[in-house]
Amino acid sequence: MKKLIVITALFAFTFFYSQKNQNYLQISYGSVCCGPPSDKPVISFLKEFKNKSQIRSLEILIQKGMGREGEYTLYVGTDFLTKNQKKRLVRGLTATVSNQNNNKKNQSTGTVSFDSATVVSQSDLKEVKNLTIYKK
Repeated sequence: MKKLIVITALFAFTFFYSQKNQNYLQISYGSVCCGPPSDKPVISFLKEFKNKSQIRSLEILIQKGMGREGEYTLYVGTDFLTKNQKKRLVRGLTATVSNQNNNKKNQSTGTVSFDSATVVSQSDLKEVKNLTIYKK
């Protein structure tokens, strides 16, 4: 009986605390008329940042279905980054998003928005629909 209680408590603990990050950076992809832009530049930067910083895993969540033209938002977890890593991540994301918006070939392509001051908490994400783990 004691083993059953201990095992149940262990599973309950891991279930409730399985979410790794509590704070996320938000990157939004909007549409003008012909769909949102590609997420390839941002994802490429995140993969490169992960490899250079020797981070074991970087949690990325995606919220799809936000509009008629396929708008979506990416959330990047930041809790397991050092202050220096977080500063470099924010600086790199700002540059990547700025370059992507400035180098649009077609003005009808949507825009990417990123505000480094906006931090989304896990409690805010609990209310969000269509939120999944980003896998590509």
